[in-house]
Amino acid sequence: MLGIFGGSGFYELLDNLEEVEVGTPFGLPSDKFMVGEFCGRKVAFLPRHGRGHKIPPHKVPYQANLWAMKELGVTKIISPCAVGSLRRDIAPGTFVICDSYFDRTRGRIDTFFEGPDVRHMTSVDPYCESLRQTAITACKKLNVPVVERGTIVVINGPRFSTIAESKFFSTFADVIGMTAYPEVSLANELGISIANISLATDFDAWSHDEKDIKESSAQEIIATFNKNIDNVKRVIFEIIKNADMNECPRCKEKVIQSKFN
Repeated sequence: MLGIFGGSGFYELLDNLEEVEVGTPFGLPSDKFMVGEFCGRKVAFLPRHGRGHKIPPHKVPYQANLWAMKELGVTKIISPCAVGSLRRDIAPGTFVICDSYFDRTRGRIDTFFEGPDVRHMTSVDPYCESLRQTAITACKKLNVPVVERGTIVVINGPRFSTIAESKFFSTFADVIGMTAYPEVSLANELGISIANISLATDFDAWSHDEKDIKESSAQEIIATFNKNIDNVKRVIFEIIKNADMNECPRCKEKVIQSKFN
C-alpha cells in the first residue's frame, strides 16, 4: 500500500473510501486515515497537521504517524511539504525531489530504538531512489517545474529563519522546511521506502538582502501555495498509477532486524 501525507483535497478521486483510526504504542496519529483505491491500488492518506491544520510542526506525533502507516500495511510513502527556496534557480512553484536532508530540529524523538534494544542506521541515502525517480518522471510528464535532487534543511518551527540563519543554511542546502525530519528517519527504521517532494512557495529570508529579488507578498505566496497543491495532487496521482510497489531491498536493509521483521 502507498501512504501519502496530505489533506482532504486528495480524497475526491478515491474509490471505496473508508475512514480508519489507528492506535499505536506512541499515542494517536495526527488524525484518522482515509483509505481508498485509485486505479486499483490501495492508498492511505493522513493529514500531517490534522484536519484544519491544528498541529504545529514541532508537535506533530511523528512516531505515531509512521508506526500507524506500518500497521496499515504501507510499504512506500510520498511526503510532500511546503518549503522556502535557498537558491536563486529554485523559483517559487518549483518541486524539488530531495535526496538528502540536514537536521536542525531540537527535542523531536527521531527513533523507535530508545533502549534496551539499541540499533544503528545508515543515512547515506535516506530517500528511496526508485520512488524518487517515479516522482521526477511524474513531474516531467505533467510539465511541473522540477529539480531532480537537493538537500532540505529542517528547522524546528514554527518561526521562520532570520536573514543570518537563512544565509548560513544556503551554503549547504537547497530548500528549507519544518516537517521532513524525523519522518524520513522513522520511515527508514521501519523499512518503509519514502520520497520527499519539496514544494517551493517563496524565496527564504536570505533573499531580503538581495536587491534584485523582489520579496513575495502574502497574496503571491498564497497563490503559489494553491498552485503547488493543485500540481502536487496531479503528481501524486501519477505516482500512484506508476510506482513500483515491489519491496525495495535497499530500503529494507537500512536497519537490520526491525521490530516488524
